[in-house]
Amino acid sequence: MSITQAAAGTILITGASTGIGATYADRFAKRGNDLILVARNAAKLTALAERLRAETGVKVDVLAADLTNKADLAKVEARLREDETITTLVNNAGAATGVGILDGDPDAYDRLIQLNVVAPTRLAAVAAPGLAARGGAIINVASVLALAPEMFGGVYSGTKAFILNLSQSMANELEPKGVRVQAVLPGATRTEIWESAGTSADDLPPEMVMGVDELVDAALTGFDRGETVTIPPLEEIEEFDALTQIRLGLAMKLSRNRAASRYRTSETA
Repeated sequence: MSITQAAAGTILITGASTGIGATYADRFAKRGNDLILVARNAAKLTALAERLRAETGVKVDVLAADLTNKADLAKVEARLREDETITTLVNNAGAATGVGILDGDPDAYDRLIQLNVVAPTRLAAVAAPGLAARGGAIINVASVLALAPEMFGGVYSGTKAFILNLSQSMANELEPKGVRVQAVLPGATRTEIWESAGTSADDLPPEMVMGVDELVDAALTGFDRGETVTIPPLEEIEEFDALTQIRLGLAMKLSRNRAASRYRTSETA
């Protein structure tokens, strides 16, 4: 399956009302793809859909859904399962919190995990069989914090590490069956997620914050090039490649029938 084929057909995008999701919608519409836009805010989705129809002539459906609500999530799953025009799923919906474990609200963490982990996992699992049958792609939006858990609240960075881990495993499983898988790891990006997390991108040095248009354009360049992991801010991708090679080499040493010598006492040696 070619890259062009992987990006053909209808694109279902979650978290599509603003920010990264809305920008993906704009770019895919300009590529000529029909769209299914998913988010909680029906008014914003409708306004975006009307603009994209007028500007590009593509078909744009709106599916208002709160992915932390089981009934709403089931609606999106049903669309993925039943609509054979869908060839790409963009798992973008997510939320953030920088609150540490000492000060966090367990119920808020639960909602965060439902949105950042449970929903994208279920949607990928539902989409995968159909995509394997007809060819397609899954794009999962993670975060550079998947690689730097010490820099932010561990619950949020943990959810993004899960998405990276899942994406790499999915690529290994699905790409031989004709399904492209890409994990996108943005750094700090100027979107509404900062306000919803109770902070501001303006608190960071300006050289650390990327505009959303540049972020999505870079991510799509990585997609077009067939990358499994795309890290738009990282200039020296060889550094990540080296990390990957170290990790894969380490994997062969992680399961043995004896404990490492440093853990053996004189009685157990």
